[in-house]
Amino acid sequence: MELFSKMIATALGVAVHQVNNTLSLLAGGATIPFISRYRKEATGGLDEVQIGEIKDRNDKLCELSKRKETILSTIDTQGKLTGELRTRIESCWDSTELEDIYLPYKPKRKTRAEAARQKGLEPLATLLMLQRENHLENRLGSFVKGEVKDEEDALKGARDIIAEQVSEDERARNQLRNQFSRQAVITSKVIKGKEEEAVKYRDYFDFSEPLKRCISHRLLAIRRGESEGLLKVTISPDDNECSERLERMYVRSNNECGHQVAEAVRDAYKRLLKPSIETEFATLSKEKADAEAIRVFAENLRQLLLAPPLGQKRVMGIDPGYRTGCKVVCLDAQGTLLHNETIYPHPPKSEYQLAGRKIAKLVEQYAIEAIAIGNGTASRETEQFVTSQSYNRELQVFVVSEDGASIYSASKTARDEFPDYDVTVRGAVSIGRRLMDPLAELVKIDAKSIGVGQYQHDVDQTLLKKSLDQTVESCVNLVGVNLNTASRHLLTYISGLGPTLAQNIVDYRTANGPFHSRKELMKVPRMGAKAFEQCAGFLRIPQSKNPLDNSAVHPESYPVVEHIAKDLHCTVDDLIKNKELRTKIDIKKYVSDTVGLPTLTDIMQELDKPGRDPRQQIQVFEFDKNVRTIDDLKEGMILPGIINNITNFGCFVDIGIKENGLVHVSRLCREFVSDPSTVVRIHQHVQVKVMTIDKERKRIQLTMILD
Repeated sequence: MELFSKMIATALGVAVHQVNNTLSLLAGGATIPFISRYRKEATGGLDEVQIGEIKDRNDKLCELSKRKETILSTIDTQGKLTGELRTRIESCWDSTELEDIYLPYKPKRKTRAEAARQKGLEPLATLLMLQRENHLENRLGSFVKGEVKDEEDALKGARDIIAEQVSEDERARNQLRNQFSRQAVITSKVIKGKEEEAVKYRDYFDFSEPLKRCISHRLLAIRRGESEGLLKVTISPDDNECSERLERMYVRSNNECGHQVAEAVRDAYKRLLKPSIETEFATLSKEKADAEAIRVFAENLRQLLLAPPLGQKRVMGIDPGYRTGCKVVCLDAQGTLLHNETIYPHPPKSEYQLAGRKIAKLVEQYAIEAIAIGNGTASRETEQFVTSQSYNRELQVFVVSEDGASIYSASKTARDEFPDYDVTVRGAVSIGRRLMDPLAELVKIDAKSIGVGQYQHDVDQTLLKKSLDQTVESCVNLVGVNLNTASRHLLTYISGLGPTLAQNIVDYRTANGPFHSRKELMKVPRMGAKAFEQCAGFLRIPQSKNPLDNSAVHPESYPVVEHIAKDLHCTVDDLIKNKELRTKIDIKKYVSDTVGLPTLTDIMQELDKPGRDPRQQIQVFEFDKNVRTIDDLKEGMILPGIINNITNFGCFVDIGIKENGLVHVSRLCREFVSDPSTVVRIHQHVQVKVMTIDKERKRIQLTMILD
């Protein structure tokens, strides 16, 4: 473990003790959110990203260690494990280098070289490689025997052995890797006869670009075209230069032996080395593209999950539609369904006045404070209809993203929540609840279905799921949840809980009523001391007698706060309410062996704003009333919009019509931008100018540079 810690510390630029302490906490069952929030003294204040990186690197080193054990065992079984070889393998921590060392010993299916060895041609291969024999023709006869038909057959077999030796030589492989990394070009061509079927890939019908410059989304698009059988893709350096460089490494004589070795080297390059290294670089470039796409998806998801909530207000949710009508639901401040019905304000029924009377009546009857309208079909028309009505109270009207709502409404989760209602009602409920608390509602949906990524179906699904799950966990724990109202799905992501304990909490709450204190959590079945330690700080109880139960102060730190209050001759409640009292606190007095300045600083911040929500305030937004379809657009128009997806080539903006517009990364601002997520965020309200409109391809180019 100490070796791993040193390697990780060097790679990440942190101290060894920080890595050691982090790994010890992880091994003891602590979660990343818990460690980053409540163990700052141990980790030296490492954040979630750094802790996650330490964990990932340690996991990879453990895997590599197991792989080395397998390799050592395999070579030892062959009787070929020398002391020098063992030392080299044990000291190697690069997976590519390790596999190169192992390659000559790796069990393989019968190759041409192995067949030649069985014919007794290895001595001839050795003779050729020495390149000292100037009268090769005099030596060939002795090898023509058994299965060797003639002298040419003998030479062919010897060349096969040499070709395999060259292909397994680390020097040759590294030479070729250098060439690939510097020169490799990725090329794609449409497969003949598939031009019409592959029209969406027409940018890649005859495409080539240096591999090192091929950006993530382009490479993933090309690979998708290849997987669909529409594009032929190759990665190749300059073949002649590669072959010549290899020949210079192995050919040392101008005699017949040298000529035979040169032929064998060319064969090694074309038949064995190039395909192997091409596959290696194809895999590496795909992994790199996957990592970038997953990073973009995770960052977009984080922004979506942390979108501003309306809070606990009585909301009307509307799922718009034409022929099937608009599904309307009324929810109380906790998101409980109170009423549902369907109205038909749009064609073909066009019951505009009747629908208007119904909406106004429902607003009055259920004391509705805000209306959430889904942004799908008929959204703009429904928004106009709703805002044109008269109500007996002030109302806020919001257009809410429907991404993933249909997935939720047809899921087992939705069926369990609303067994007596159909998918349309469930979808409208989801829209309403998303306005109240996007995080609480979106955790019920598979993150991949939310639609804020690029090529999410083409990347490594295991890595994608891991990254998105970590993002959801991070967001849920950053915000914290109300222990008495949180759903099982939301509780599942709380540090230390998981599905079983989350369900047990809900069952306990149903049987015994709301929790009155964090301490009561210990009565939940299977809630042990470790799970309580991990989860308690992230669970809030607004009505608790102890005000600290509604803050991010961990129960283990309650004695510290009580000590401070006692020294000031006041209660904890007084300490929270009275800012003047808090200014008298000298936190350095309370530093101990178990509580350091980082924890005390966090406690003071919590006392200042207990249970504060890190999310921003929600804002009402209006699209341009004169733009409803792509036909209404004109070049030069300046329009309000909402960013609904960010990629590494720009961002997509909802301008209130069916088609989203694209702001290319070069048009986000006047300065150079390498990563769009550093200048824009999901759900950001922006002003954009229409640059070009391609009605045939339904593409709209926008710019955020307005002058």
